[in-house]
Amino acid sequence: MTVEAVFRREYGRCVATLIRFLGDIDAAEEAVQDAFTVAVARWPSDGQPPNPGAWIVTTARNRAIDRLRRESVRDERHAQAHHLYGAADQAAGDNALAPQEETVPDDRLRLIFTCCHPALNQPAQVALTLRLLGGLQTPEIARAFLVPETTMAQRIVRAKRKIKDTHVPYRVPAEAELPARLKPVLAVVYLIFNEGYAATAGSLLRLDLCAEAIRLARVLAELMPGEPEVQGLLALLVLLHARSAARVSSDGSLVRLAEQDRRLWNRDLMIEGQAIVRACVERDRPGPYQIQAAINAVHSVAPSFDSTDWQAILTLYDQLYALTPTPVVALNRAVALAEVRGPSVGLAAVEDLGSSGLDGYYLFHASRADLLRRLGRTSEAAAAYASARSLTANPVEQAFLDAQRAALGQPDPAERE
Repeated sequence: MTVEAVFRREYGRCVATLIRFLGDIDAAEEAVQDAFTVAVARWPSDGQPPNPGAWIVTTARNRAIDRLRRESVRDERHAQAHHLYGAADQAAGDNALAPQEETVPDDRLRLIFTCCHPALNQPAQVALTLRLLGGLQTPEIARAFLVPETTMAQRIVRAKRKIKDTHVPYRVPAEAELPARLKPVLAVVYLIFNEGYAATAGSLLRLDLCAEAIRLARVLAELMPGEPEVQGLLALLVLLHARSAARVSSDGSLVRLAEQDRRLWNRDLMIEGQAIVRACVERDRPGPYQIQAAINAVHSVAPSFDSTDWQAILTLYDQLYALTPTPVVALNRAVALAEVRGPSVGLAAVEDLGSSGLDGYYLFHASRADLLRRLGRTSEAAAAYASARSLTANPVEQAFLDAQRAALGQPDPAERE
C-alpha cells in the first residue's frame, strides 16, 4: 500500500485520535501531516510498518509532544506535555477503549458520532466531520453543500474555533445520546457515499468511498435496528451502488440511466435494498432516506427505462418534498414530472427554480439542457450544456456534456429567426 493510500484510509482516524490527546483540531492535523511527511521520507527505504495507522498516530503524537516542549515558556506548558505523554502511554498502542467507547463498536463510526457534537449547528457538524473523518477535501465538501469553496473553508475554520473556544470535549456519546446525533451522522455517511458515486474530480466513481459508506451504514443498522431512517439510508446506498457497473462504459465515459445495460446491475444488492424498503413501508414511519430508497427501488424493478413507473416516482418525490422542501429535491421532482407530463411541463418546473440558488449547480443546467434538447430548442440547449460543463470539475462529466452538446448539431433555421 502506498503512503497516499494509507493517507486516504487512515488520515481521519489519526486526526481524531490526536484531537483527543491535544484538545486542538489544528494542532492534531498539523501533527498528523508532519507524521505523513516523515513516512514519505522513511518508508521507501525502511519499509512500511505492519500497522501504518498506529505508526502515524505514534509519530504524530511524539512530534506534537516535542513541539509543545520546544514552545513551552511557562511551567503549565511543560505540565501539559507531561500530561499528554502519560496519557499516551496509558493508551497502550491506541487500541484500548474506555468503557463508554464500547457504545459504538466501530472505530470510525464512533469518531463520527463523537465529532457530531450538538454544540455546533448541523451543517457545521457535517462539514467538519467530513473534513476530519470522511476522506473529503474542502472543495468536495463545498460541492456537496452547493456553496463556494471559500465559504466552506470559512465554515470549517469557524467550527474549529468554536470547539476550541468553548472547550467542547471529544468524548464518545453515551447510548442515550446517540439518537440526538443520528441526523448529522446519517448525513455524513450519505455524503461520503455521494462523493464516491459522483466524484468531484478524477474518475467518476471512487469505489473506496462507496464501500466505506455502505460498511458504515451496515454497522449503524446493526447498532440502531429500531431507527427506520438508518434502514432507509442503507437501502438507498445499496440500491444506488447496484447500478455502479453500468454507469461507466468500457472506455470510461458516463452512461445515463436511460442508456444503462440493466443486466450489469448487481442483482443481490437490488434484492437486499428492495427487501429493506418493503420492511420500511410496513413500519409506516417515513423519512427522507426511506423515500429516496423507495424511489430507487422503483427504478430497480423496471426492466427498462421506458417501463419505469414514473407516476409512482413523481408521487414519492411529492412526499419527499413535503418533508424536505429543498431546491435539489424540487429539481429531481421536475425531471420526474417531465417523464409523466412531457418535457415542456418539466422544463417550466425546472426554470421556476432558476432563482432558488441552483444556478451554480451543474445538474440544474444539465437537466434544463436535456429538456431543451427534447423540445428541439438546440441553441438554448447548447448554451445550457456549456453552463453545466463550466460548473463541474470531473473530466468524465465534462466529456459527457461535450458529447451531448456536439450531438445537437446545427440549430434549426426557425430558431435563428
